[in-house]
Amino acid sequence: MIPMPTKDSPVWRDSEDLECVAVLPEAPGVKTFVFRPPSGAMFVYRAGQFLTLDLPLPSGNVQRTFTISSSPVTAAYVSITAKVQPDSIGTRWMHEHLQAGMRLRAFGPAGLFHLPPQPDGKYLFISAGSGVTPMMSMATTLFERGEDPDICFIQCARRPSDLIFRRRLEYMASRVAGLGLHFVVSKPEPYEVWTGYRGQFNQLMLGLMCNDYLERDVYCCGPEGFMTSVREILISLGYDMERYHQESFHAPAESVAEIKEFDDPVPDEGADAEIVFARSGLSVPCTEADTVMQMARANGLPVASGCNFGLCGTCKIRKISGEVHMVHNGGISDEDIEDGYILACCSKPIGRVEVEA
Repeated sequence: MIPMPTKDSPVWRDSEDLECVAVLPEAPGVKTFVFRPPSGAMFVYRAGQFLTLDLPLPSGNVQRTFTISSSPVTAAYVSITAKVQPDSIGTRWMHEHLQAGMRLRAFGPAGLFHLPPQPDGKYLFISAGSGVTPMMSMATTLFERGEDPDICFIQCARRPSDLIFRRRLEYMASRVAGLGLHFVVSKPEPYEVWTGYRGQFNQLMLGLMCNDYLERDVYCCGPEGFMTSVREILISLGYDMERYHQESFHAPAESVAEIKEFDDPVPDEGADAEIVFARSGLSVPCTEADTVMQMARANGLPVASGCNFGLCGTCKIRKISGEVHMVHNGGISDEDIEDGYILACCSKPIGRVEVEA
C-alpha cells in the first residue's frame, strides 16, 4: 500500500517512478489516469502544468506530454486525462494496457501555462475538446481554496457526451456562487434534449455568457484553429491581449523562449486603407478599423444588412481584390469565403480592397 503524504513528506522528484492507482472513464474515448509515488512523497506544481510520461510500447519507449487535470491543493496524487485520437500511439497504448498497479517513469511537472502564485483575480476559461484538462485543474484549485472564486468557464465540444468533466464541473458550480458554467456543442445527441448553446463559439455567445470579459484574465486551450478564432474574437472586441494566455495540444511551452508569438492581424485605427465599390464607381478612403458596411452607409450606398453582428449573412457581398480582416459569427460558410465572399458588417480592409457593390 502506498503511504499518504504528510507535512513532513518529501516532494516528489522525477527520479522516482509513479504508480497508476486508478483508471476512470470520463467520456467516449477519454480516460483519467491517477498516479501516486510509491514513497508517499507529495506533489508540488501549479494548476495548468504538465507531466511527460515514458510509455513502454512494444516497439520501444515513447514520451508523451499530458496536462495534469487534478488540483495541486491535493498533494497526494496527480491525474492526467487523455483522449484517444485516430493517429494516437502512446495514448492508445494507455487506454488499452495501462492499469492500476503498473509503474511508469515520469518527468516534470513543467510548463508556463498556469495560474499565478496568488490567483485572486477574475478569470475567463475557454476550452474545446480535451483542452479542458488544464482548465479543470485551475477551476478545481480555485474551488478547493475555500474561497468563492470568480470564474466564467466556457467549454465547447462536438456533442453533450463529449463534454469532459461535465458532472464534476456542475457539482462545483452548485456549491459556489462564483463559478459560471457554460457549455457549447456543435450538435445535440439523437433523441436527447439539449437546452444549452449550439453551434460555433462566437462573439454573441461570449457577450451573453460573460459580459464583463474585458475585466478578466483569459486562459484558452484547444485545437489550434479554435484558439485562433478565440483570439480573433477577443481582438475584434478590443480585449487587452496582454492578459490572454493559451496552451497548445501539441507543443506546451517549458521556457519563455518557447512561448509562441502570435501574428494575428490587428486593425489599426491609424493605418490608411481604401475601399473601392466597383458597381457604384466610388473609391472611399478610410482606416483599417472601419468596416465595409460603415463606409457604404456613410456614402449612401445600398448594401443590404440585418443583424450587423456577422450572424444573419444578409450583407454578404463579393470581394474582387485585396484582403480584409473578418471576424463573423457564423453568417458565412467556408465555401463562400473560398469563393471570395465577405460579410460587409464585420469586414475591415487591409490596404486597398475592391468589392462588388
